[in-house]
Amino acid sequence: MTPKNNILIGIIIALLVVASYNVDANPIDFVEGLPNLVVVLDEMVQVEPKYIPTAIWAMFETIQMAFIGTVVGIAIALPLSMLAARNLNSKFVYAPIRAFLAAIRTFPSILWALLFVIMVGSGAFAGVLAIIMYTIGFIAKLQYEVIETIDSDPMDAVGSIGVSKVQLITYVVIPESASHLLSQMLYMFDYNIRQTSILGLVGAGGIGFYIINYIKFFEYGKAAIFMIVVLVTVLIIDWISVKIRDKYIIKSQHGMEVKTK
Repeated sequence: MTPKNNILIGIIIALLVVASYNVDANPIDFVEGLPNLVVVLDEMVQVEPKYIPTAIWAMFETIQMAFIGTVVGIAIALPLSMLAARNLNSKFVYAPIRAFLAAIRTFPSILWALLFVIMVGSGAFAGVLAIIMYTIGFIAKLQYEVIETIDSDPMDAVGSIGVSKVQLITYVVIPESASHLLSQMLYMFDYNIRQTSILGLVGAGGIGFYIINYIKFFEYGKAAIFMIVVLVTVLIIDWISVKIRDKYIIKSQHGMEVKTK
């Protein structure tokens, strides 16, 4: 390693030490707290199977919330991403759109959920609205960054024959960014499933409502059932996402079909 790299590493370590001191990150406290974790884990293994049907139904509601929020959010985010791309619009168009998207991303989904609970009351609808808002900000940003990396040659070639911007987007921008969009959609749905599991903290429905309430009253055995259902669901969705990526995304990028077991 060069002296310059050593200096950089030293600076990072120094900043890490200072930041750890400022946030009172004490490894001794962590070690001393391990027995408490053992107590919680011991109670969590004492699961109560009779709550499995309730957990599965709550997980089904969570999946529906995540699905609606993801699909609607992406449908709104796509045209916004086109408007926010610098290689498609003037600064008078993309600048205010980007500011709007940045404002949406300023708040995490749980704060959006809290806002919508105040507006429409507690329940799954508030959670869906929160997921939509977070998905809009997240997907729009990823997409306009992808659009800006598209090779300018095909865009210039199509633009030189006098096509409209709508045709340019239809025949160049969307096909060039399609594989990235599919990957983002899969990730966003997976993320929203996980995120919906904690929106119950503010009364926004889903399986998180049960998990938070059982933990609040120290009923870890009941909470464990719901967390296991979330884990199994996430693993299944992750497996499905891998299959879809192998079949459509990797195949399109490499021009060949990936053999999956």
